[in-house]
Amino acid sequence: MSDDSPILGRKDQHLDVVLSGAGRHANDAGFDQVRFVHEALPDLDHAKIDLGADFLGRRLKAPLLISAMTGGPARAEAINARLAEAAQHLGIALAVGSQRAALEGEGGTGGLDASLRDRAPDTPILANIGAAQLTRGFGVDEARRAMAMIGADALIVHLNPLQEACQPEGDRDWWGVGAALEALIRKLDAPVVVKETGAGLSAATARRLIDMGAAAIDIAGAGGANWALIEGERATDIADKIHAAAFADWGIPTARAIAQARAACPNVLIIGSGGIRDGVDAARAIRLGADVVGQAANVLAAATISTEAVVAHFQTVIRQLRTVCFATGSANLAALKRAALQD
Repeated sequence: MSDDSPILGRKDQHLDVVLSGAGRHANDAGFDQVRFVHEALPDLDHAKIDLGADFLGRRLKAPLLISAMTGGPARAEAINARLAEAAQHLGIALAVGSQRAALEGEGGTGGLDASLRDRAPDTPILANIGAAQLTRGFGVDEARRAMAMIGADALIVHLNPLQEACQPEGDRDWWGVGAALEALIRKLDAPVVVKETGAGLSAATARRLIDMGAAAIDIAGAGGANWALIEGERATDIADKIHAAAFADWGIPTARAIAQARAACPNVLIIGSGGIRDGVDAARAIRLGADVVGQAANVLAAATISTEAVVAHFQTVIRQLRTVCFATGSANLAALKRAALQD
């Protein structure tokens, strides 16, 4: 695969901007306003707290998803290998970055091939395509190819209209995408997770997606990576930069989006992501209604170093999450979902 391809060159630029921190959202995700009531007498063994979570028919050792990351082929292959190995070691789930370039035949796979499943034989793995491509030639066959490429258990379809609107070469015609998405969900013989990429899902859109038949929704609210700003950073035209900068604080903060989606969809699998800094934020997201919590940008630096660095990062997150359970008297995640909050 050549880094000279337009898609892959763009993905490498995305990676650089995220690593630089320049694409962070202007507002936080809203988790600092969520404060647990401390339990001074927990009557629990910290080591025996059960952090297991059900996820698309599989059991995770901790309620964590390594969210989609990407980049040009040279770095993507190493990053994907490390993430898969870490997910296998930790017993958590893995979602890959967009497979559009590989599906369109722009060279190699950047590690998005059978070797990924070999590195993570017991890990729930989610393939990934963009919703905008569903009216541009992508359909059930491409979705199946994306899944088969990596031995995936499910498919993510990502919604990124703001990014596309701010991307100089973005796909801005979304007429018919909703109907195409529903058709894919209905026809594909695998679970489909619909993911927003950093501006949040409204309660109404969350309900609409579930009514379409989505197996789960990934909230990815505002507060983490801001893809409008990321596109503004990589733009060369000053007009494009000015346009993107106006959306620095755009979107529904993650904490609010999770709570509103849970109220609208009480019995649905919800992944909460976007600005999850640590295990305390993960606990807050779960208390607000998430079943599983995703991290991407905050683990990316570790993924560029080694598998061990990724494992160490998530071991800290898991330890922090376990301590929140301990300090709220929560023996498991079901109890954490009911933990008392300060007024």
